[in-house]
Formats: sequence, structure tokens, C-alpha cells
Amino acid sequence: MRDHGLLDYMPMQASDVDAVHALEQSVFPYPWSRANFVDSLASGYDGWVLRDESGALIGYFLLMYALDEAHLLDVAVAGHRQGQGLGRYLLDKIVTRCREKGMVSIFLEVRPSNVRAQQVYKHYGFAEIGRRKGYYPASGGGREDAIVMRFVL
Repeated sequence: MRDHGLLDYMPMQASDVDAVHALEQSVFPYPWSRANFVDSLASGYDGWVLRDESGALIGYFLLMYALDEAHLLDVAVAGHRQGQGLGRYLLDKIVTRCREKGMVSIFLEVRPSNVRAQQVYKHYGFAEIGRRKGYYPASGGGREDAIVMRFVL
């Protein structure tokens, strides 16, 4: 993994939404809408952004807390920066945030077709605990299941 010491990691602000939404659209076939990000921040979800030394957005995540469980709603690394350890870096930050909030576990959903993300999560220590049938939109108006994964803190 590269040294990530020159990166800026900070809370997501309303002023970040356009860049976050653009990154989302660039890496996901069925991205969140801009309104999803606005609503998440308005709801008080825990959003963080990662910027490179030039100030360009290269990653972000959004967490929701419920009792002692965290739900990782969205996480992404810019396509041109994938494979550099930034996914693990963000997962480290996610785990730190969750521990600071007193959470005991983190849940997430991932598409079965997103093999790369599954590998990152499994390598980190997330375990598959179930499936949600027809959770995601898919091509041709169909639906794709979600793999539900859990990380115990």
C-alpha cells in the first residue's frame, strides 16, 4: 500500500455533493442521485470525503448509525485511483468512526456482480451473512440481489 499521508480526509459538506455525485456516477452503473446525497447529509448521516494533494475528490463514504450497528450506505474510490490501497484506507477510517460511535458491527450490501468490492470487503474481514432478493436495479429493467456482509468491531 502506498503512503497516504498527503491526503485530506474531512467531513462531507453540502459543498462536496456535486463532486461526490460526479464520482459516484463515474464508478457505479446505477449511481445514487444527487438528491440521495443531499438527503443523507440533511438526515445527519456520517459522510466523509478524501481529497488528494491537489484537492481533487478521490473517495468518500456515508454511514448511518442505529443503536449499536452501523450501516455503510455508500463508499467509492475514483476509478483512476483504484488498486492503490485507498479502499482499505477508507475502510480503516470507517472502522475508526464506528468504534468512536460505540458501534459493535458494520453492515453493508454489495452486488454479486461487483466482484472487486466483494474481494476488498472479504480481505478486510467482512463476512457474508445473507442475501436481499431483487435489491438493486439491473439492466433490462431487472433486479439484482444484494449480498449482505457484516464486520464485527
